[in-house]
Amino acid sequence: MHQHERHTFIVDLARRTTRVEVADLADSLAVTPETIRRDLTVLERHGLVRRVHGGAIAIERLGFEPTLETRAQHHQAEKERIARLAVDLVPEHGVVLLDAGTTTAAVAELLPQGRELTVVTDSITIAGILARRTDIDLHLLGGRVRPRTLAAVGPWAVDALADVHIDVAFIGTNGLTVARGLTTPEESEAMTKRAMIAATTRVVVVCDHSKIGTNHFHRFCELGSIDTIVTDSGLDTETVTELANRGPEVLLA
Repeated sequence: MHQHERHTFIVDLARRTTRVEVADLADSLAVTPETIRRDLTVLERHGLVRRVHGGAIAIERLGFEPTLETRAQHHQAEKERIARLAVDLVPEHGVVLLDAGTTTAAVAELLPQGRELTVVTDSITIAGILARRTDIDLHLLGGRVRPRTLAAVGPWAVDALADVHIDVAFIGTNGLTVARGLTTPEESEAMTKRAMIAATTRVVVVCDHSKIGTNHFHRFCELGSIDTIVTDSGLDTETVTELANRGPEVLLA
């Protein structure tokens, strides 16, 4: 197994379990404990795990929030597939909201040309992607810009959303579970996402499978308020069924 494959295995296992142990990983991957310790050091440097005595815990398990740059480096192929499937849900005309995030940014890159679309976003990154599109009427929400997500959040954004109507919103999430729905570590992000969903006729959640089963401090939406979840084929069949039984359509890219 190559180094990048070991790293993917370790991070995925840490996200699914409470913690990973150096000795267990060394046995499973047939490498020395010293190799695993070096792997964990690299993963911690990239903000994916936090080292603890004898092993590590995934950042999500500790309630920490990876930076936009860190998240952009992972599950890139899955995010591209999700975006290609999600753009099929973009209407021929109307108002579309793109929440901040790496998967929603992938959707922005693929928005069809020549449609009569108004796009609302809280993301500086997405605004940069779409700003030169003459076929899109772009509206950037105001508010406090969070360095970790480059999203404008808080009361200014919430107040602006109270006065608009969105046809379809593409929402990102840090975590999604059957029991709690959609969650995020940061309160102002949760507040802004709630306002987005309240202003929207159709809610489409876009997230790769690593976010599903992860739980964070602030809940901003229950599953019953979601129309569609677009994720990747890495999600197991049992979880797909459990999510669909709670209401949303689940599409696998």
